[in-house]
Amino acid sequence: MSRPKNVIIRYSATNRVNHWITAICFVLLVLSGLAMFHPMLFFLSGLFGGGQWMRAAHPWIGIVLLISYLAMIVQFWRENLVHQDDIEWLKQARFIVSNQEERAPQTGRNNAGQKIVFWSMALLIPVLFFTGLLIWEVYFGAATSIPVQRAAVLIHSLAAIAAILVWIVHVFAAIWVRDSVRAMTQGYVTPGWAWRHHRKWLEELASGQHDETNDRKRP
Repeated sequence: MSRPKNVIIRYSATNRVNHWITAICFVLLVLSGLAMFHPMLFFLSGLFGGGQWMRAAHPWIGIVLLISYLAMIVQFWRENLVHQDDIEWLKQARFIVSNQEERAPQTGRNNAGQKIVFWSMALLIPVLFFTGLLIWEVYFGAATSIPVQRAAVLIHSLAAIAAILVWIVHVFAAIWVRDSVRAMTQGYVTPGWAWRHHRKWLEELASGQHDETNDRKRP
């Protein structure tokens, strides 16, 4: 499918593939994790071919998630650094919720909400991974004591709940801000979208401050 003229490339193909690998792994982990969390949700194991397949797949999917998110950190950590402007944006977040973005502070490529999601997952995913290792019976069961495993299960569960809440906020925000999903499926946004939601980023592109290929405006 051809791309419209006069659009701005927001995410490269590599960015988008990396994002969707992370997203798919996260959803699969949530479904399999919920199936193991409570008997009422065990029916979800049918999506994986049964309980045994699900238990075997869950930790390996977790490894893929960690690697995929590390790749995202490498690509996006610079544009998610927190600045004073982000504090001001958070103070005026009520205007974002009420669809009055013109009254909120201008933002760069990512706003403070997106940065919170990014760094929250950057913290939670390693916590989930390392606590998951402690309760991975096949390989590490004999090396960890019962009290350690119980503590790991508790931390793993709490981190999973926190990650699910962050994911819900992320998905809701992507749907709430019209055409945001298109940026991660097709890679581009319109100048009007950039002007409304990330005006400082658009101004930086216009002034040539961004040199990355996926930031350039294409004719």
